[in-house]
Amino acid sequence: MKFSSVLAGAALAGSAIAAELDPIVIKGQKFFHEKSGEEFFMRGVAYQQEIQSGGGTTNGKNQYRDPLANPEACKRDVPLLKELKTNTIRVYAINPKEDHKECMDLLTEAGIYVVADLSEPDTSINRDDPKWDDDLYMRYTSVIDTLAPFTNTLGFFAGNEVSNNKTNTNASAFVKAAVRDMKAYIKQKNYRPIGVGYATNDDAEIREDMQDYFNCNSKEESVDFWGYNIYSWCGDSSYKESGYDVVVREFSKYSVPVFFAEYGCNNIRPRKFTEVGALYGPQMTPVVSGGIVYMYFEEANKYGLVDLKGEEVSPNPDFKNLKEQMEKVKPKGIKFDEYKSENKELQPCPSNPKAWKASKTLPPTPNKELCGCMVKSLSCRAKKSIADKELGEKFGTVCGLDKDVCQGISADAEKGVYGAYSMCNPREKLSFAYDAYYQKQAEAGNGEMACDFDGDAERQESEEATGTCSDLMKQAGPKGTGQVTSVPSGSGGAGSGSGNSPSSGAAYPTTIPAFNFGAVKLGAYLVCGVMAGAGIILL
Repeated sequence: MKFSSVLAGAALAGSAIAAELDPIVIKGQKFFHEKSGEEFFMRGVAYQQEIQSGGGTTNGKNQYRDPLANPEACKRDVPLLKELKTNTIRVYAINPKEDHKECMDLLTEAGIYVVADLSEPDTSINRDDPKWDDDLYMRYTSVIDTLAPFTNTLGFFAGNEVSNNKTNTNASAFVKAAVRDMKAYIKQKNYRPIGVGYATNDDAEIREDMQDYFNCNSKEESVDFWGYNIYSWCGDSSYKESGYDVVVREFSKYSVPVFFAEYGCNNIRPRKFTEVGALYGPQMTPVVSGGIVYMYFEEANKYGLVDLKGEEVSPNPDFKNLKEQMEKVKPKGIKFDEYKSENKELQPCPSNPKAWKASKTLPPTPNKELCGCMVKSLSCRAKKSIADKELGEKFGTVCGLDKDVCQGISADAEKGVYGAYSMCNPREKLSFAYDAYYQKQAEAGNGEMACDFDGDAERQESEEATGTCSDLMKQAGPKGTGQVTSVPSGSGGAGSGSGNSPSSGAAYPTTIPAFNFGAVKLGAYLVCGVMAGAGIILL
């Protein structure tokens, strides 16, 4: 059976203005419909094509495809999602510049909610060189600005499998800072309550520390929900053989909703999806709020439910099996007013320094205003002509010449020590380091050639900080080692889905997803730069 976008669209003609969906709210461990008070269980499907595949709008830089900005594809696919009794889709990256209204309205008419990841391939927290800076802040807030006005936006993921083993747990401090700041941003903008969570992989060595870390210290910085990417039920497995019983036991005292952010092992094909009966059955529904099947489109990774050829889709055997399983289940929940949340306590933060390398002290909130004030105050700055891919090498040079000049831009997540300007973007941070080095050399009488760096730096007329700039920079301190308590006053710059926000991209894996990309590996250069730059003489 094949569906063209024209014929499928006719089935969803509906009214010109889609009715609003009953928003989903959180109480304790559970999701509820705000107005009806019925408990909500996710019957989800991951809905996003890979970069190389056809369909969807694309961004010239990343060639990504925004699944919510292609109305014809939405008209084609929403009827099939309804066949699967889908009430939630997960999208891994959208382009806030595009118009999402038509797709979001189609989903609303079909009773389908959206959980959206905030990152995209080139703008995300990279496990190998983690940071939380003003570029990431702008990207994340722009996605929130785009989707928050829609009542069928269920929540946002601040990260997906960023820390995926014991060697990179320090990256979780930066993701948790993103959770903290996006929760604060939603309140600051007076949006309705929308949850911000995290999606983790199933690594036995760090699994418990991960779930504790993101739910410890304070509610303001802890996740609103926990997504678990789990592929342990393969073929005709069972509740115990798959480890689902362990999941229920581990999360029985968790204080926020837990759901499977991805599931659907494909070691045995076609997938039978016999786990659906357990996931929506009485053993699991008291603790787990459903899940999201990975994934809708068939790609090289062989996880798809439909085959796409040109503009037509064909359901495959996985689709048929999932449909049959979903038709069998009727999860029983509890009404909002009847539910008494007993798990209100946060978890203790991980305390084993050998196994966990992320301090409970988080990186500072990105503040573009502060970074701009800092750059204007400098007498020496990095040239705009430096290519992004060369920035890391430049840090190695200046920080190697004098490690002290990089204190204000460095970040040590294990110790919980962060420079006030560590949240600025790489080019701003390089300018800070160049100027700090220049000022030290000028004081020693060696300033004539100190702002050169093989032609990568240039002098500028510094501006004296006044007003808000003066207050912010006093908090940061002359070396950037102070603590700035003021929060950013601006927004992410996006419209309400009408295409008024910064450009961004999407992430589409060919295996089980882990969307962690980065253009500049600053952290490694700050660590190794002392030795790398020691033999370089620029004066």
